[in-house]
Amino acid sequence: MQNLLPEAAPTLLPVDQVATDLLDSAESEEAVKAVAAAHPAFSAAWARLAELALAAGEPVTAYAYARTGYHRGLDQLRRNGWRGAGPVPWSHGPNQGFLRALHALGQAAAGIGEQDEAERCAQFLNDSDPAATQALA
Repeated sequence: MQNLLPEAAPTLLPVDQVATDLLDSAESEEAVKAVAAAHPAFSAAWARLAELALAAGEPVTAYAYARTGYHRGLDQLRRNGWRGAGPVPWSHGPNQGFLRALHALGQAAAGIGEQDEAERCAQFLNDSDPAATQALA
């Protein structure tokens, strides 16, 4: 059966150059926390904190950071036209914070035994852009 509805256009989040520059220059976990505190809507900072917590073997902390980044990213996606479906391209740098938070959320969920949520996150990531799944594997 052929789908006659048009596919949703890719959602491209806006650049936050100030927050990006601060995060790029953050050399410690404390510096990343300062970026997240100063720019709480910036998913990439939350994703980085989640990744650091995962690397330190702290899945509960990672889960909290990743969930924050995920929800802040969903808010931004919706403000930029996303309606719950459609591509969120990995190739667009500002989208990567949300996609990394989503991936970290799945990893942290698996780490605390929430396998159903881990699988939903993996599916959502792949549905958003298979290139994100490949890049973050």
